[in-house]
Amino acid sequence: MLKKLTVHGFKSIERQTIALGALNVLIGANGSGKSNLLGAFLFFKASALGNSDALVKQLGGANRLLYHGKKTSKACFFSCESESFSYEQTLIPVAGDRLDVAKEGLSILGSGVEWSEGGSDIDNLEGQLREEEEDRLKEAVAAEELSEEEAEDQIRDFSSAKHNIEGWRRYHLHDTSATAAVKSTCNLDDNRYLREDASNLAAYLYWLKLKHATEYRRIVSLIQLATPYFEDFVLEPLRRNEQTIRLEWKQKNSDAYFDADSLSDGTLRFVCLATLLNQPKQTMPTLIVIDEPELGLHPLAIRLLAEMLDAVAKHTQILVATQSVTLLDNFPIDQIIVADHDGRGSVFRRLKTDDYLMWLENFSVGELWEKNVLGGRP
Repeated sequence: MLKKLTVHGFKSIERQTIALGALNVLIGANGSGKSNLLGAFLFFKASALGNSDALVKQLGGANRLLYHGKKTSKACFFSCESESFSYEQTLIPVAGDRLDVAKEGLSILGSGVEWSEGGSDIDNLEGQLREEEEDRLKEAVAAEELSEEEAEDQIRDFSSAKHNIEGWRRYHLHDTSATAAVKSTCNLDDNRYLREDASNLAAYLYWLKLKHATEYRRIVSLIQLATPYFEDFVLEPLRRNEQTIRLEWKQKNSDAYFDADSLSDGTLRFVCLATLLNQPKQTMPTLIVIDEPELGLHPLAIRLLAEMLDAVAKHTQILVATQSVTLLDNFPIDQIIVADHDGRGSVFRRLKTDDYLMWLENFSVGELWEKNVLGGRP
């Protein structure tokens, strides 16, 4: 689990370090920088894995990504610290309005930081640290400070920063239009993980039904709570092309044909969220980032969403940005991060329960936000 994220010089963020917990609920006014913080995770991941060039181009080039442009910010910096590793990168603008890694460093299990000037990749840094750890353990075995079995156990426990960062996923579940990816036919075998736009939802649910019946039944039960007329999904390969599948379902007391187009926007989003948050633990992302998951949801569905987020946070880290007072009311105040804009850039504050004890005797967390006691309001 990440304990903190530091971002310098990225979009509206000049210099911020954000403390993170298992469940993090981000609130703030429009334009305060919430989306920029969520985007920082996505960009840091892409850069760590060597895939940032396309993203920089897609986001408008280095000048638009750097805080107040290249004239103000000569570099941007990202670092994250977890219970088992710390990793950082410094990126500088180069020709072609690109950003290149100028320096990066990695430490695993408190080992010395392995540095790379001019950019390397996280695989090489991990490999060097692993070799150093293996050499240290061999020396400890030779000196009879450890048994060979103990040394092997420690090598197996040597965590992978790359694997953790690969598991950061930001989900975009807002598009429920007629051309939305979630409504399209998908490949039956596209089920390694639930894609960020849920474009493989039907294939993923089919795999869950076949291989993880307990989780599948839980998803169906939750959808039935939010949508009483829903009976179950109809999940099978399409007859005209048995390598493909699409989302179909059946309604109680009806034999009519229903597909994703027959679901309301809010119901379809809830189906996506229920699948994401109730999949098997071993397939969960290491970090789930969701922007305004409450959009289009009924208040009952929002309460169910809050319960799911709380349950998932026991084994997977969550960062969710919300504008919903109803959703906010379901979380303790120490899980909330407030985004404000001070006129120059975004400022993020993690709230402390002790600072609001007197207020909480008479008001809910959502009410305190509405009254502007917490900040994060226009």
